[in-house]
Amino acid sequence: MFEKVNSKVVKADIAQAGGVVGRTGAMLFYTGQVQFSPHQIPGAGGGMGGGGLMRMAGAMMAGEHERTMLARGNGVVHYGFAGLEVHVVQMQPGAVLRVEASRLLANTAGLQASVVSVASSGGGGGGGLMGALRGAAAGVATGQGMFTTQLSGQGSAVLLAHGGFLELQVGGPNPVVVDPQAFVAAYGNVQTELKAAMSWRDAVGRGSGEAMQLHCHGQGVVYVQASEEKL
Repeated sequence: MFEKVNSKVVKADIAQAGGVVGRTGAMLFYTGQVQFSPHQIPGAGGGMGGGGLMRMAGAMMAGEHERTMLARGNGVVHYGFAGLEVHVVQMQPGAVLRVEASRLLANTAGLQASVVSVASSGGGGGGGLMGALRGAAAGVATGQGMFTTQLSGQGSAVLLAHGGFLELQVGGPNPVVVDPQAFVAAYGNVQTELKAAMSWRDAVGRGSGEAMQLHCHGQGVVYVQASEEKL
């Protein structure tokens, strides 16, 4: 599937991978006969009908989704982006990868991909459209998007991070709590929930610590970048 060339570049045999979906601008160079065409993750077009709330959600979803290109043919393509660190995740049946759109470099085309709201990956905000919209304020405040990319099936995906990766095991009675701005992705059966870490009075006064925290529980792995810098 994907092979790391160094800490910032991966390469993929396109025919062997069955096609590769990469973010626009991530292709560095290729050899062989490779064709590129625009690609769209289902649900990321922003073409929701209905009333104002539906159109608002569709516009937000389209705005957060990174444009992608599908590579097919026979050849080897090298991918990288902005000098950021890369990490390859080998997907297993039954596992789910939820990754911030800005932190997904590429994935094999055979993976099932969709765009989901942050509310659907755990508690905090309720379900449905209204729950997703309620999660928008928290997403803006923390730097975590309102929508995230979900991948499942057999294949592999490449993550991006600023300053390198930390791989945190999730399991047991206590959640793993991370800074939402450092969150990259969650893999396995991991639920995430944004929680306020201090009161509003603390936030506008002299309170210390992070205003919002991302609680991760279940079974799996959470990938965190060694920086709070937004990609």
